[in-house]
Amino acid sequence: MSVVLDTTAIPTADRAEYWHEAVSRTFIPLDVSLLEGSPAPARISSHRLGDLQISRVRSGPQRVVRSAGLIARGGEDHLTLALQHRGTARLVQDDCQVLLRPGAFAISDAGRPFAKELEEPFDFTAFHWPRSAVGVSEEDLRMLTATSFDAGEGTARLVAAYLERLARAADSLEPDVAGRLATTALDLLAVLAGELRGRSVSEPPEPARATLARVKDHILRNLGDPDLSPERIAAAHHVSVRYLHKLFRHEDATVARWIQRRRLEMCRRELARSAGRVTVAAVAGRWGFVSASHFSRAFRAAYGVSPSEWQAGPGSGFATSRAVRPAAAGSAAGQGPRRPAALAATG
Repeated sequence: MSVVLDTTAIPTADRAEYWHEAVSRTFIPLDVSLLEGSPAPARISSHRLGDLQISRVRSGPQRVVRSAGLIARGGEDHLTLALQHRGTARLVQDDCQVLLRPGAFAISDAGRPFAKELEEPFDFTAFHWPRSAVGVSEEDLRMLTATSFDAGEGTARLVAAYLERLARAADSLEPDVAGRLATTALDLLAVLAGELRGRSVSEPPEPARATLARVKDHILRNLGDPDLSPERIAAAHHVSVRYLHKLFRHEDATVARWIQRRRLEMCRRELARSAGRVTVAAVAGRWGFVSASHFSRAFRAAYGVSPSEWQAGPGSGFATSRAVRPAAAGSAAGQGPRRPAALAATG
């Protein structure tokens, strides 16, 4: 069943407020600013296919910022792929800037501040899903975000074509079929991540995947245990430590490294929400870190800021981009924005 939000019948004076709420309600908490004095009618139509939400967004010029304060309000575990149909979008995340022309797509991560801006009327399709639905490492996710993919080339072309067809058929699919097709779409994104890293994506056999899934669930349920170790995990699942390490070869990480990544992620989320109400040491201890100095070093290495800096929040401002990734064919790569970047109703 589709959900449609349309401002056509909304008085012009009330459209900005209505649209701000509509965008945040459809995706994640976002700060939306319209860039036209008399807002034109805007529309979002959405469908849910398993873990994947597909939304077609049409509107006039606008800017959106996802700040640390908004991350603390929720939605930080989601990603959004925006496939541009009309207009040009400028996305800034992790000090990287890309321009999206029609036919290109890019992914943004709601767990880290970003900004996106469209300075002309636009039309795009947004594919919104929880990061846990795609089996790729945190490093691969960071490589996928704030990168422009040209839908006319290689694997990106296959991904874009599949997503476009899935979006067109979304309102006519049976729920069980829709769920399976959405899973395929997310699998294609995992392949794209692997290609971007310069390697092929391989998977363990089905029995090993089932064991790995159980092991991961066990780890996530016991992250706060400082004594969680490969030896104890292997014993809990009646496998050898050697076999346990073999399972994690497909995760591009050792068992200990995978545990640390998950602990850091949980600490990052809790610190963003705490607004100084709890100490950094208390958060670190709650998620299994026994050394405050080790936690601080690991956190800075992973996120580029100290735990206390992250807890304080960087605000909604964005530093001038230090790196510009390749943009889609025909885009004005390398040209800085005329003002701080931002928007799109997608995250």
